Amino acid sequence: MYLTECILPILIAFTITIALGPILIPWLKKLKVGNTEREELKSHQVKNGTPTMGGILFLLGLTVATLIFANNYPDVLPVLFLTWGYAIIGFLDDYLKVVLKRSDGLLSYQKMLLQIVVTGIFAAYMVLYSDNDLTLLIPFSQYFVPGGYYLNAGIVTIPLMFFAVIGTANGVNFTDGLDGLLSTVTIPVSLFFIIVSYYKMEQVALLPAAVLGGLLGFLMFNAYPAKIFMGDTGSLALGGFIAGMAYILRIPLFLPIVGFIYFVEVLSVMIQVSYFKYTKKKYGEGRRIFRMTPIHHHYELKGYSETKVVAFFAITTALLCLVGLAGIFGGKL
Repeated sequence: MYLTECILPILIAFTITIALGPILIPWLKKLKVGNTEREELKSHQVKNGTPTMGGILFLLGLTVATLIFANNYPDVLPVLFLTWGYAIIGFLDDYLKVVLKRSDGLLSYQKMLLQIVVTGIFAAYMVLYSDNDLTLLIPFSQYFVPGGYYLNAGIVTIPLMFFAVIGTANGVNFTDGLDGLLSTVTIPVSLFFIIVSYYKMEQVALLPAAVLGGLLGFLMFNAYPAKIFMGDTGSLALGGFIAGMAYILRIPLFLPIVGFIYFVEVLSVMIQVSYFKYTKKKYGEGRRIFRMTPIHHHYELKGYSETKVVAFFAITTALLCLVGLAGIFGGKL
C-alpha cells in the first residue's frame, strides 16, 4: 500500500464521522443516553447527562472507509473483526448502564467471558488461516541483529496473546475518562501503526489510517468541553484495534512503549485496589496510594486542569511512539 493511499481512508472516515455527529448526538440526547459522573469529581458534575456511546460515530466512519478498500487489502479484516468484537462488548455494557440503568453494566465475569470468546476467534484465525508466524519482534534488537530478532514464544504464544489482547483492551478502556483524552492519546498510536505498516510492507496500513481519520473527526465533538463521550463502545473497540494491529505487525512487545499511558492507567487501578484491600485487612481500614484512579483523575484532584492532563498524556504518547519507531527501524527509517 502506497503511503499516499492512506490519505483517502483518513479523509473518508473523517468526513463520515463529522457528517454523522449532528445527527447522532441529538438522537442520543433524545433517548436520554446520558453519562453519570462520579460524585467525587466536583468539576465533572456539569457533564452529567452528556450523551455517551459516541464510539458509534468513528466506528461507522472507519468501517466504511476500510471496507471500501478491503478487497485490495484483506489482511485488515481480522483486526477489523477484533475491533468490532470488542465494540459490541462495550455497547452491551453501555446499554445496560445508561439505557437499562443497571449501574454495573455487564458483570465482571460476563465481560471477561465475552472478551475471551472474541479473542479466541481472533487467535484461531491467526493460527489456522493467516501467514503470520506469531513471532514477536524484540524492541531495539535490530541494533544487534540485521532485521531484528523475532522471538518464538513456543507453547506460551497463545496464552500470551490472550493476556496481551485482553490486557490492552482494558487498559485502553480505563484511559477514557477526560474530554478528548483517549482520542488524543490514540491518534499518535494510529500514526505509529501507519508508518510501521508502510515500511514493513504489510498490507494493513488502511485500517489505522481509517481509525486516525475517524478519531480526528470524533475530536471535533469530544474535545473539551465534550458534546459526546465514546463510552465503552468506543474505548473497548480502540483496545481491540490496538492489540490486533500489534499482532498483525508482530510487535506486541512494543505495546508497553507506545501504549505506556494505557498500561499506567490500568496499573494504577490494580495497585489502588490491591493496596486498599491489603491495608483494610491489616489495619482495619482501607488506605489509598492515589487520590483517585484511573490515574488521570489523581492528577485532576491534585489541581491540574483537565486540558493540561490530556495534553501531557498525548505528548508523552507521541514521544514514546518516536521511541517505538527507533526500536523498530533505528536509523533505517
